[in-house]
Amino acid sequence: MSLSTINKITVLGSGVMGHGIAQVSAMAGYNVVLRDIEQSFLDKAMEKIKWSLSKMVEKQKLSQADADRIFARITPIVDLKQALKGTDLLIEAVPEDMNLKKKVYAEVDSFAEAKTLYASNTSTLPITEMAALTSRPDRFIGLHFFNPPQLMPLVEVIPGGRTNQSMVDMAMGFVQKVGKQPVLCKKDVAGFIVNRVFIPLVHEAVYCQERDNNVPMTTIDSAVKFKMAFPMGIFELADYTGLDVIHKATVEMHSRDSKVIRPHPKVKQLFDEKSLGQKTGKGFYEYKGDKYERINLTEQEAAKYNPIALLAVAANNAAWLISSRVCSKEDLEKALKLGMGLKKELFATVRDFGPSNVVNTLRDLAAKHGSFYEPDQYLVNYRGG
Repeated sequence: MSLSTINKITVLGSGVMGHGIAQVSAMAGYNVVLRDIEQSFLDKAMEKIKWSLSKMVEKQKLSQADADRIFARITPIVDLKQALKGTDLLIEAVPEDMNLKKKVYAEVDSFAEAKTLYASNTSTLPITEMAALTSRPDRFIGLHFFNPPQLMPLVEVIPGGRTNQSMVDMAMGFVQKVGKQPVLCKKDVAGFIVNRVFIPLVHEAVYCQERDNNVPMTTIDSAVKFKMAFPMGIFELADYTGLDVIHKATVEMHSRDSKVIRPHPKVKQLFDEKSLGQKTGKGFYEYKGDKYERINLTEQEAAKYNPIALLAVAANNAAWLISSRVCSKEDLEKALKLGMGLKKELFATVRDFGPSNVVNTLRDLAAKHGSFYEPDQYLVNYRGG
């Protein structure tokens, strides 16, 4: 099960993630089948791939001849049996719904050849549970590409409870071969690495706003951007990601581990109202027109707010990942930099605020609001090294 045995890849699902993964795989020289349930979905996906490659030609990152060769390596197919013929690696990128995944894996298992390795691009669903739906749980792994796969450098590699080591080695090598940077999530925990830090933070931002006399969202966001070295504010990042994505991840993570997240009803309310963020014109903020808008955040406004409660929650979940041996501190910082765009290491920001201040903030919050805020021992012991 070495990387050299992977020649043909089948990607199931031609949405944003699926066609992006198909494109980066073809760019790395693999022959790719892109499969979906309707030809019209595939036609749209192939158009998007063509557009993406043409942009790369425009920017002189590819020659037209290279773009044509890459495009020719991707074959769109509706028939599942035909799509799985001769496949070395299957990458499933269908919507995040466990019932749908069950149906898909039952069909896949009836057609896949004995040699085919399985990977899922899930961002939150348990790998061990999905692997158990198949006849080959030892050869099943999570490959969580970030959106959009063509641009985002990070891939979280998540073994399930029965995934064998040669599968992990293959996955790490494959991610590097397609030009991405793998981070190994050693345990199949709720939220993996990046979402374990990011998703609870969105809810905490709403709690902060409530606790701090309805301080404007732009004030909190300015502080998050300029004092916590985030690429944008947390409410802005939530709108950019999509409140549908955040709500579904919240439900999934909370159902697997209620200690990981303290859901605020506002996120579900926005989801129910179909106020999903940038994509619908309204989320936490309102947007006008189709063009991506940035929220106006300033250092002057950042000066009015101390985001220590947000930093404390982020650092506490990060500390849990390290103390639970899900990942090393180095891999955690790499994942947050590549997956969330942090411009500075999270624990360097903890040092700036003072580790004891961060821990005391958590203890105060735990006394008022419960055990979710209890500081992790790694954070309690952290002295800034």
